[in-house]
Amino acid sequence: MASDVRSLGKPGFKFTNWATTYSCHPELYFEPETTEEISQILAFAQKKGKKVKVIGNGHSPSDLACTTDYMISLKRYNHVIKIDKERGLVNVQGGCLIKDLNEKILPANGLAFSVQGTVSELTAAGVISTGTHGTGADMGIISSSVVELDLMTASGEILTISKDQNADLFPAATVSLGSLGVILHVTFQCEPAFNLEQKQFPEKLDNVLKNLDEYVTGSEHFRFFYFPHTEDTLCFSANRTKKEKNLSFSWFWESLVGYHIFQALYWLSTFMSFLVPVLNRLFYNLLYSHKKEKVDRCDQIFNFNCLFKQYVTEWSIPRDKTAPVLTEIKDWILKNKFPAHFPIEVRFVKGDGIYLSPAYGWKDTCYINIIMYTPFNKIVPREKYWEAFEKVMSDYGGRPHWAKDHKYGREEFTKLYPQFETFCKIRERLDPNGMFLNSNLERVFGKNTMSKMNV
Repeated sequence: MASDVRSLGKPGFKFTNWATTYSCHPELYFEPETTEEISQILAFAQKKGKKVKVIGNGHSPSDLACTTDYMISLKRYNHVIKIDKERGLVNVQGGCLIKDLNEKILPANGLAFSVQGTVSELTAAGVISTGTHGTGADMGIISSSVVELDLMTASGEILTISKDQNADLFPAATVSLGSLGVILHVTFQCEPAFNLEQKQFPEKLDNVLKNLDEYVTGSEHFRFFYFPHTEDTLCFSANRTKKEKNLSFSWFWESLVGYHIFQALYWLSTFMSFLVPVLNRLFYNLLYSHKKEKVDRCDQIFNFNCLFKQYVTEWSIPRDKTAPVLTEIKDWILKNKFPAHFPIEVRFVKGDGIYLSPAYGWKDTCYINIIMYTPFNKIVPREKYWEAFEKVMSDYGGRPHWAKDHKYGREEFTKLYPQFETFCKIRERLDPNGMFLNSNLERVFGKNTMSKMNV
């Protein structure tokens, strides 16, 4: 069997994430198509004393997916297993892309996800493993819509995990960072397909922060962008509607000309940083200082064009800390004259009981996301900005998004997550030799020895 398994693996493969900010060279790279192949790979890794990193679509802007041992991509393990239209249940293999579900499978069956994140080029296993979220005062993170999942552990055992089966594992498995095993299948709770009517409108930051609860609860889905070096925000509110699709048209964003102009101007600003505040104000006044409305399929409203490659970091905080946190970030940018790109994205979700959810235990949660574009892949200075942002978020008890860059380790996370040690005990029980750890997760959970492996 060993020779057969090795033939499935590809040496010399280079993995690079979407933002091209991290890359690695795994010893062997696998794209299994069947459950049996996944089982064989894990058994081979066990025999050889190798670690295994399972990746989705590589969208995480961190080293979460990197390894120098074995890498398994689920891109070919991507089929829809079963759809229950009456109950709104959709069961898929872990490598199934959310984008494919949105564009092909769900509409054909009259279904939709209740909420989604900014991008849908994510796998079913990846979107829940990293705690991906959308926005909405009454909406949880996407893992909250998981009804059941099948997990293959390091030993090859397959566990069905739900609120009824292996229930003690359910609040751990629904956000696991890939540290418990290979997520084979996920069953999502969906709802009947719906359109959203989105209203886009400008507003001053002070007004949004003073009336934040009213804004957040005033629609089903609310978020806003703050433009650094201005007093301005762009707000988005969206509600379900029976209206037919009716799009507003933005020539700038929907043309290659506009896209390249945008990127070229920010590339120019890497040589003349004083241009960044000017560009932020220019694009706001030119494109965002007036109201717009549109009706579209829900996923088209949830998703947002990320434009081009970028560094990004994001943290969660209790919603009642939003105003002081944003005020401190804004003041730091102005005081230090840092050329911070737009937007600073602010979204909202309700709390939950998922052990490693950044919204765990909070009634209402706010996520704040900052970026620095890398126009034409040109590196831009960001370290001072990142450090200042992380300090502010940390001072207010914030938690870093698992898919984004952060420097925290087990000591910090034990303080931030009441059930962190409970999760660690579950992880060490399911993966006693740390097969599914990489350098990122060893920092988060601590190292496991490989001594028990039969090398």
